[in-house]
Amino acid sequence: MSLFDLKALAMTLDQLEEEKKIPRERIVEALEQALAAAYKKDYGKKGQIVRTNFDSETGDIEFYQVKIAVDDSMVKPELTEEEIAEQQSAKTLTNETEGVKKEDDDERIRFNPEHHIYLEDAKRIKSDAELEEEIVFPLDAQEDFGRIAAQTAKQVIIQKIREAEREAIVEEFAERQGEIVSGIVQKVDRGTVFMDIGGVTGVMARQEQIPGEFYRQGQRIKAYLYLVEETPRGVNLRVSRSHPRLIEVLFAMESPEIDSETVEIKSIAREAGNRSKIAVWSNDENVDPIGACVGQKGIRVTTVMSELGGEKIDIIPWSPDAAEFVASSLAPAKVIDIEVDDANRYAKVEVADDQLSLAIGKGGQNVRLAAKLTGWKIDIAGVEGESIATADEDGEVEIVEDEKDESVHNETNEEASFEETADEADTTEEKKAEDTDTKNEDVEDTDSEDKNDEEDTKESEEETTEVDSEDDTSDSKVDESEDKE
Repeated sequence: MSLFDLKALAMTLDQLEEEKKIPRERIVEALEQALAAAYKKDYGKKGQIVRTNFDSETGDIEFYQVKIAVDDSMVKPELTEEEIAEQQSAKTLTNETEGVKKEDDDERIRFNPEHHIYLEDAKRIKSDAELEEEIVFPLDAQEDFGRIAAQTAKQVIIQKIREAEREAIVEEFAERQGEIVSGIVQKVDRGTVFMDIGGVTGVMARQEQIPGEFYRQGQRIKAYLYLVEETPRGVNLRVSRSHPRLIEVLFAMESPEIDSETVEIKSIAREAGNRSKIAVWSNDENVDPIGACVGQKGIRVTTVMSELGGEKIDIIPWSPDAAEFVASSLAPAKVIDIEVDDANRYAKVEVADDQLSLAIGKGGQNVRLAAKLTGWKIDIAGVEGESIATADEDGEVEIVEDEKDESVHNETNEEASFEETADEADTTEEKKAEDTDTKNEDVEDTDSEDKNDEEDTKESEEETTEVDSEDDTSDSKVDESEDKE
């Protein structure tokens, strides 16, 4: 009678192999170790090495004991009963029978008959036996195990399956290290983003995120896998969206020339979320490296920029000539002259006064990225030869302001403030004059209105007088006509 339902066992093995990506052989091996642990728990002896052979097709189980061939140079003689009794009485008995070394001058381990076999005895069983060779002894088959043995087997098989699963994950993702992985955001805890990447937890720390980006649960994002990390709780995949190589992999996905290594990205300088510079070189004279990155109507570089949240990307032609490469790295500024010191990797660049702001960039960003891209210390100077800004290969920028320029700047500010004050005074006087004129116009309007009213009154009185006189005349004429009658 078999210990297992072979049909259910086969389904379980197939499911674990499909879901956990664990090879079938590893699962059977874990099952054999679990059975050996259960056998030793119920029927084994202290120091015994028990192993098992399990046939997953037939369900047959074979138990056997293993002993290691040794000689007197490798082990100390076995303790006699008198020595054991003395040690027990003195409470100095140690685990030497388990193969543990005793802290004395003799570094050999104690012979254990359940663990070791002398070479002479081993050769009686196997004529060609050698030192440290394993000699196999069959054990009686058992199918009835107690509760404690079953619990021990359960713990062993769970542990071995977890180890096999961890090894499978490490093996799978170790090959994908340096590639882009896609995952779904599970949660965001104290700024750290946890992602589900094919059933494995991906971790993106705050410093690996693009500044200004916000992640929500359930969102699918792409990130650069830069480390496969084993922890006591399992395997973590360390991913990043601010890593400089993320740009290189994204361009490789968009540009066949970069993917086939016809065009190489020699160096990258990146300030994630803001601006980046990449230096490209073509191994084929007939292929334009910048055109291979930009694409038709800029579709390739636009796709990469969209994936990075609108981050600006400057594509610079790489050159083996240091002077040419440093001059190109300061684009869009145009360089008038450049002096290089190859020994100290130092370059002094002269640009026109109207190009200084472009060469330095906002907050020194352009010259800082150029220094990181080239690995050179760059000194920006104006036409007069005076240093305006300096950036080293670590990205530290020092902007130098001339005292004379500062005084001129201050005088300009004073003149501007004086002119503003004079303009304000003139404006105030003009307003006062306008107010006075307005008042005078109002008074004139009032006087004219009063005059008009008086004229109208006089005209009305005259008209009334004329009407009265006409009435008197008509009345007198009527009286005269009456008298005549």
